[in-house]
Amino acid sequence: MIKTSVVVKADPGFDGRPIALLVQEASQYASKVYIQVAEKNINAKSIMGMMSLNLIGGEEITVVTDGEDEQKAAEGIKTFFANV
Repeated sequence: MIKTSVVVKADPGFDGRPIALLVQEASQYASKVYIQVAEKNINAKSIMGMMSLNLIGGEEITVVTDGEDEQKAAEGIKTFFANV
């Protein structure tokens, strides 16, 4: 299991299109991919779950990956957030 802290760079917020792209990115990996914000732990492969987070620019989140390609998944999601 890998936990990576990431800052959401989207400005002003993280809405429908970036969320769909994030779900698409996370779905490429065999590993489980979760986004942790405060007390919430959401499956990054679930568009409805991700929409419920209401992420905003500048917010710090934790990306948790667990599985056979967890390192690749962690890097992919971190890169995704850096380029949104």
